[in-house]
Amino acid sequence: MFAIGATLREARERRGLSLDDVQASLHFRERYLTALEDEQWDLLPGEAYTKGFLRTYAEFLGLDGTLFIDEFNERVAAEEEQAIVPESLAPRRKRSRLLVRAIVGVVVLAVAVFAAGAMRPSSPPGVHVDAAAAATPKPAVPRAMPVAPVVLPARAKPVVALIRATKARSWLSVRVGGPTGTELFRGFLNRGHELSYPLGKDVWLRIGRPQAVLVTLGRRRVRGLPGTPANLLLTRYGPQAG
Repeated sequence: MFAIGATLREARERRGLSLDDVQASLHFRERYLTALEDEQWDLLPGEAYTKGFLRTYAEFLGLDGTLFIDEFNERVAAEEEQAIVPESLAPRRKRSRLLVRAIVGVVVLAVAVFAAGAMRPSSPPGVHVDAAAAATPKPAVPRAMPVAPVVLPARAKPVVALIRATKARSWLSVRVGGPTGTELFRGFLNRGHELSYPLGKDVWLRIGRPQAVLVTLGRRRVRGLPGTPANLLLTRYGPQAG
């Protein structure tokens, strides 16, 4: 392995060329030349253009363009190869268990409210007095027909997925629902930067350097990410293999 950008810069300086000189000869924009020498691949217009610029610039400086393309493919382009997240990240039955618990909780709460209503002292025959408005007479409720209020489950706040580059920058593709869904983001996430998405719908990730990023669902951290490029499906119930 060798430093692509530093090698280009050293070769240019040995030939006594400035970036303006190279720009005039190759008709490349200076910001693209700077991006090549700084290895800021996300500032270049796509992988195909990047490889073309890289080969042309290297050969203009008298270097072997094929070596630079091979190094680029090994270090950067290889991050887009397909990979699968370990199944240990995908608890498939968790969603059904949470749904069953929620239904049981609602039923128990409704029964408790019904029982409390049945045990309250009944009103005298003919008149029912509301404790909140004693001066307003209302129709009496028969003793044999206690009324249980309808209890609706509280609406849960949406879980937010947070993806943050903590150790180094990483290439990411973010889509809605799955690998064929609408793409929300594609490119490099630099160290210290983050993306966040409310999980009203599932979010699918393709991560180039999983161990360089921190992924959280609400307050829960996604653990066990592999050291190779990986796919990950984020749902409100937890992560799954993508």
